[in-house]
Amino acid sequence: MGELLIKNGIVYDPINGVEGEQMDIAIKDGVVVEEVSPQAEVIDASGMLVFPGGVDIHSHIAGSKVNAGRLLRPEDHYRDPEPKTEYTRSGVGYTVPSIFTIGYRYARMGYTTVIEPATPSLKTRHTHEELDDIPILDKACFPLFGNDLMLLEYIRDGKLEEATGYVAWMLEAVKGYAIKIVNPGGLEAWSWGKNLEGIDDEVPGLGITPREILRTLCTISKMLKLPHPIHVHPNNLGKPGNYETTLKTMDCVADLYEGGKPIIHLTHVQFTGYGGHSWLNLSSKAPEIAKYVNAHPHVSVDLGQVIFGEATTMTADGPFQFILHQMTGNKWVNADVEVETGAGVVPYVYKRSNYVNAVQWAIGLELALEVKDPWRVFLTTDHPNAGPFMEYPRVISWLMSRKAREKVVSKLPRSARRRMNIETMDREYTWTEIAIITRAGTAKSLGLKSKGHLGVGADGDVAVYPINPREVDPAKDYKLVRRAFRNAQWVVKEGEVVVSQGRVVSSLKGKTFWVKPSISSDALEAARQEIKGKFKRYYTVEFENYIVPESFLARPCMLKAEGS
Repeated sequence: MGELLIKNGIVYDPINGVEGEQMDIAIKDGVVVEEVSPQAEVIDASGMLVFPGGVDIHSHIAGSKVNAGRLLRPEDHYRDPEPKTEYTRSGVGYTVPSIFTIGYRYARMGYTTVIEPATPSLKTRHTHEELDDIPILDKACFPLFGNDLMLLEYIRDGKLEEATGYVAWMLEAVKGYAIKIVNPGGLEAWSWGKNLEGIDDEVPGLGITPREILRTLCTISKMLKLPHPIHVHPNNLGKPGNYETTLKTMDCVADLYEGGKPIIHLTHVQFTGYGGHSWLNLSSKAPEIAKYVNAHPHVSVDLGQVIFGEATTMTADGPFQFILHQMTGNKWVNADVEVETGAGVVPYVYKRSNYVNAVQWAIGLELALEVKDPWRVFLTTDHPNAGPFMEYPRVISWLMSRKAREKVVSKLPRSARRRMNIETMDREYTWTEIAIITRAGTAKSLGLKSKGHLGVGADGDVAVYPINPREVDPAKDYKLVRRAFRNAQWVVKEGEVVVSQGRVVSSLKGKTFWVKPSISSDALEAARQEIKGKFKRYYTVEFENYIVPESFLARPCMLKAEGS
């Protein structure tokens, strides 16, 4: 890997308290060090913005539902080709890019780590195959647990020890990273043609509620000492008035909090921040949600920011996808994954002229502007649900410039402007806050101690942007901000230059992180034996074929949970 010196950049490194200092970053053998030899390769970053490599906490980039989206949308392919170069393969896709294209486009924006946030355990072997093929990026994936029938039966029977062993075994078996929960209990209800709207509705045939599922999985996450809190897509997503369900979801685990890091992460809150009783009077309730987050340190959130234009909605919330299919008349994929979960895929277009879409656009930004602690609110578009990840630079410009937001608001329907709050918000994000919500905060939330910062021992992941933060006022020159974040001048991954002058110049293969939970080997073996006995009853695959060995991953990186 050699040595590299990035000289004279204007560095923002919030984890280490660096805020716009001109300094050098030295990298040797893939990690940040105090100094390097005179023979080191040199990058002159004078007058340029230097950030740690970006860390995206929630982006659907791999797995069966993503492939279903690619198959469903051939029209998405020919509109946005990725040309072959000396270092890159050709590719296609705007909302659902092909595998190699994902890596190239993230890298150009200065991102080096991305999380796939929802994979059925049964199909995680395939998810890992795709993750391995994505170039440059480090990755991880979150297996789905909120509708797993074996787990729900343990919860019904009050078997916390067995449920804990089951989750621990599953995470290790499929090489997952954290507990993902989508519409808890709602997918099990969907298998009976029903759904759940509130956290105290009963799951058909089981007599348990989403509240019990959430509390049990939060307790298990704490017991296993997982580095990231339960990652929750709540019930009642995408429906007017659902902000009340969101508030109840956050609050239902509040008494389990014992200080320290948050214990629950609410994802793509734009989709769950709706007021009103119908689509005719939909309104933003982002301020109410932000008020709760500001007062309760046990919660973190991400945006799911809407981007006007084409999107492809894909989620393990199969019931909602069926509703969206009925509402729009757009083509639809429904996928049930044995006894574990389900999913749906529906194309969608967000329009400025559409009253509902305009309110949705405002909700994500309002949440970011109203949550006071940037370490607990993160930039996402729930790619590709609210828009493609390539539009992050546009979102950054909106957050840093009230003028940029006003330009968009001026083109929105008056009926929508009456039901949003964004015109009264004058907060404008700083460079430091942008660094937090796109890398430092997300890395900290994920427990990736070598990511999101540039201190000694950190991974040598660095993004150098062609903009001088001392000379450019982002509130006024927001177009320059957008342009800079679209194409980094240089991106360094593990000490290797992977982007130069905005061009990808490497096909480096990234790592895949997985977590070994904190549980005794005896408890894990007991869980394995009980699960093995149930496989012939529940599954169409053999137990031995379900497990993903570490050797299956191209560059596995196992993290031991604290105390394991």
